[in-house]
Amino acid sequence: MTIRARLIALSVAAAAALGVVAPAGAATTAPAPQNAEVEVFGHRGASGYRPEHTLASYELAARMGADHIEPDLVPTKDGVLVARHEPEISGTTDVAAHPEFAARKTTKVVDGTEMTGWFTEDFTLAELKTLRAEERIPEIRPHNTVHDGLYEVPTFQEVLDLRARLSEELGRDIGVAPETKHPSYFRKLGLPLEPRLVAALERNDLNDEDAAVAVQSFEVGNLEELDERLQVRLVQLISSSGAPQDFVEAGDPRTYADMVKPEGLAEIATYADVIGPDTKVILPVDEDDHLTEPTTVVADAHAAGLEVVPYTVRAENTFLPADFRSSEDPAQWGDVLGFFDVLYDQGVDGIFSDMPDLAITAREQR
Repeated sequence: MTIRARLIALSVAAAAALGVVAPAGAATTAPAPQNAEVEVFGHRGASGYRPEHTLASYELAARMGADHIEPDLVPTKDGVLVARHEPEISGTTDVAAHPEFAARKTTKVVDGTEMTGWFTEDFTLAELKTLRAEERIPEIRPHNTVHDGLYEVPTFQEVLDLRARLSEELGRDIGVAPETKHPSYFRKLGLPLEPRLVAALERNDLNDEDAAVAVQSFEVGNLEELDERLQVRLVQLISSSGAPQDFVEAGDPRTYADMVKPEGLAEIATYADVIGPDTKVILPVDEDDHLTEPTTVVADAHAAGLEVVPYTVRAENTFLPADFRSSEDPAQWGDVLGFFDVLYDQGVDGIFSDMPDLAITAREQR
């Protein structure tokens, strides 16, 4: 049996467990997406081809056809939102090569994880602008290292300016999907993300229900707060393990696994519009990293009135389920189009990908 045939069979089994009956002659019982087209989110831009969270990466994603670009947001010491995946920046900038900042290397605990390096909250924007971006995973993406040293760390406002310019140039509304990173951590430092995010969206006339904006968080409390202040879509991110940090700190026993049960999804629907689960929440893998039976999360979320936009599809073997790997070489590309196809078969409404062009190719082949 081919991989695709096996996954279709698993989808049929999952549908049967839900009591869904396929029409005669149907190729698959997977639920249809709520949207006419699966939305493609350029994850950290087109980070499969450019160092992540740079204007070059975002622009490439938009020019490839991504419906949305995705900046992760952290603050500087002077309270400016900038695009970095983590506050610790030694892996994505050349800060270690700047002797003037050597004394700022330190160790901090961020959401229970000890990190050593340099942190955005210890730099003013002017200081951060002297740094240049570098490829985060050079051993997997050596081709991206040719761009090391070329690009600044962008502010959120610069990302929004780029979005506006490209929307006009390309003749379509380029969406933006900012993620609030470690909101509890930054709130305790006196650098809350939420008021700065709201102010930026309002300043750019983007706090509107028709705006192509989707604000994300792995935490719950800040999305509930933002639901009172924003008119845009809100995305509850769902990890394949663990629990939201604000739940952990409050002693709330609920986990991400609890949140994707029907009652958890109904609760999410009271403040958010979308869930963004790890692909493993939809297509679990066994101890050997092979796909097992799909879950009912997509169907359950749709029943709760939520859209589903899983993260993150990447082409390299190291990021793919074993079923789609082409070799033992972690950097070699596998059958990523096949993996997209199986995800699309689950009825998802969107997809986060480092390679938005491939997500679009897979969408167009359906």
